[in-house]
Amino acid sequence: MIEWLAEDSFAFPGTGRALGPDTEAPGLLAAGGDLQPQRLREAYTHGIFPWYGEGQPPLWWSPDPRMVLQTRDFKPSHSLRKTLRRFALAAEHEIRVDSDRAAVMRACASAPREGQNGTWILPEMQAAYLRWAELESAVHSVETWVAGELVGGLYGVNIGRMFFGESMFMRRTDGSKIALAALVCLCRKHGITWIDCQQNTRHLASLGAHEVPRQIFEAHLAQACHLAAPTDWRFEPADWAWLEVLR
Repeated sequence: MIEWLAEDSFAFPGTGRALGPDTEAPGLLAAGGDLQPQRLREAYTHGIFPWYGEGQPPLWWSPDPRMVLQTRDFKPSHSLRKTLRRFALAAEHEIRVDSDRAAVMRACASAPREGQNGTWILPEMQAAYLRWAELESAVHSVETWVAGELVGGLYGVNIGRMFFGESMFMRRTDGSKIALAALVCLCRKHGITWIDCQQNTRHLASLGAHEVPRQIFEAHLAQACHLAAPTDWRFEPADWAWLEVLR
């Protein structure tokens, strides 16, 4: 049986107590609590994230295995490389970081995860992550803009030298993939070697993400999350060089 979190404590049960693969909710660890920044930081530092639907209490997850994208393994297809090259060279194309987190979250909320109906990015969750961004600059959005229009993007959490991807959206073809490529550039520049993708999807697997056992994932977090976090998340056109897309 999963544990109900105490309101006056930010501690989580050990992730080894999460429900196993043969249960109805593999990876479910705990329920209850709230989305205060201190609780969110404690959760992510230990490989735990909230994911629940309308009318449910906060549900906290630690799946095993864990889907991750090691930034060295990012594999844009030939067609995506051509798209990135065109995007990088066009004056009306721009990558912005944190210019409109709220808009990115709303757009992600309207684009459910692969194979799921409805959204888990509830208004209360959007408000909580925006509050966390204000207090600690822990939440970032990477945004694809074309001629002044937001056409794709993603948002996630940065703790130390770890980035935890939350959700992506696109309004034009490859809008989200361009943002992901830009995130990979930023991560490589800042020495962030892993991006947490939470759950396995064909889309992420096609770009180089793969599953790792929870134990290995948590061992990486134990080192990466305690390093100094990057302080400058601006994206400059020269940062595309980290992918060598202009060659």
